[in-house]
Amino acid sequence: MYSSKRYLFQVLFWLGVWCLVWLSVGLELRFIRANGLSFMLQAFLLFVVIYYAVPKFLLKKKYIYFLLSVVSLILLATYISTVLGPDPIRRASSVPIGQRPPLMASRSFRQLLIMAIPCLSAILVETFAYAQQKEKSEILSRMELVKSELKFLKMQINPHFLFNALNNIYALSVTNSDKTQEGISTLSLMLRYVLYDCERPEVPLQKELQYITHFIELFKLKSSEKFNITFIEEVEDETLLVPPMLFVPFIENAFKHSGIEKRGTSFVNIHLKSEEDIIEFSVENSLPSETLVNDERGGIGLQNVKKRLDILYPQTHQLDIRRSDTFKVYLRMKLK
Repeated sequence: MYSSKRYLFQVLFWLGVWCLVWLSVGLELRFIRANGLSFMLQAFLLFVVIYYAVPKFLLKKKYIYFLLSVVSLILLATYISTVLGPDPIRRASSVPIGQRPPLMASRSFRQLLIMAIPCLSAILVETFAYAQQKEKSEILSRMELVKSELKFLKMQINPHFLFNALNNIYALSVTNSDKTQEGISTLSLMLRYVLYDCERPEVPLQKELQYITHFIELFKLKSSEKFNITFIEEVEDETLLVPPMLFVPFIENAFKHSGIEKRGTSFVNIHLKSEEDIIEFSVENSLPSETLVNDERGGIGLQNVKKRLDILYPQTHQLDIRRSDTFKVYLRMKLK
């Protein structure tokens, strides 16, 4: 389809060139008789180049076959137009020398240029069109790869979330049956978000904030004593669209490694701020004096979110993770 459009464009373009030349010589009918065959041979050569020589030979890197076929056809068309076509220069030889036009190139050389130039232009156009199409295909392939990778990463998030949540519910069932019911209710709200909203590429920031709040509430149900947890929201517009489950892995990691369940001086501080299309998120947690023993399957969350950020915001995010007396994560991102 696209080859047909390019062929038609090339034919019409050279027809326009011929019309301009015809106009410059005064619209004489003998011009058409003299050059009609040349134009038809041009159209034939363009057809062969666009539909056969370029796709069959040049684009498949069969350069020798391509050169032989194109050069042979150009020479054959030159020979036919030179031998069979009327020559206005030869006709002008009967005119007295003083009245003849300036010396022009030989007919065969002129016909060679008439055949070669359209072929070269067609080859350039077809090569450029192929390069554009190939680039477009590569972009589409990369987009499909990105979508597949993001889908895989989201599949990792959901089981990881469910595993942690069920652990919390199990702990509640051992200590307090009343809180178990409250925990199950909170978990159902979180599951609704994970199962339905997280299927979308982006969700309103409000839903992500609600999920974080439910996550903290579910954790606090583990004990009647207060945990040292702060969550500060400074959000101008809760309708901003963000990728789902983007901040939660950092929060999960903070709860997991802070030793906050042992209380004492342990803490987790979360801060999320948004201004226009800029979001700043930070989470800081204490580090226990004794190294905590965690399950070997842990650590999915941080690697997951790093990959997602690299895919979704390759040039528009800043992620700093620092460990000193505390463990602190700072994320700044410019939304699309």
